[in-house]
Amino acid sequence: MIEIICSGFGGQGILVAGMIIADAGMEQGKQVSWYPSYGFEMRGGEANCDIKISDGDLPSPYCLAPDIVFTLNEAAVNKYESRLKKGGILLVNSSMVDENREYRDDIKVIKVPATDIANELGNPRGTNIVMIGALACASDDYDEAYMRGAVDHYFAKKGKVNAKNALCFDRGAQEARKQL
Repeated sequence: MIEIICSGFGGQGILVAGMIIADAGMEQGKQVSWYPSYGFEMRGGEANCDIKISDGDLPSPYCLAPDIVFTLNEAAVNKYESRLKKGGILLVNSSMVDENREYRDDIKVIKVPATDIANELGNPRGTNIVMIGALACASDDYDEAYMRGAVDHYFAKKGKVNAKNALCFDRGAQEARKQL
């Protein structure tokens, strides 16, 4: 079983990122839970979701000791870094986190300037997709090509095809690869 927490501000695509990850697991025939939580203010308020993916039953949708924490701002790092299991992966949107911040030394930290990359590529709503690319590269639990296709598949089902998503995904994976 893999446990993931995605967290950031409302409006950054955190819940969508979680749905893409969950959808990818469902498409592979896995048991999946996606448990969202967000403040009443939505945009600008805290948003997060817990995702569990397993070959077997899932007794609870809540992630106590996640394998991966996917953060899009400093508040998310502050809140969830301590819950990450030893040896886990902390994905950090370094565009929104102090560059001098110190992290636990028993985890793998992947820093990706996701907001800057998405803006540079002309897809400002693609910050979450940049980070999914980093996730697919950094974790042995994911196949990059499959996850890239899963992003396209998720949006195609909604009738929202955006060729820039592939660019965002690829750059996120490229940034993560530099740190592995």
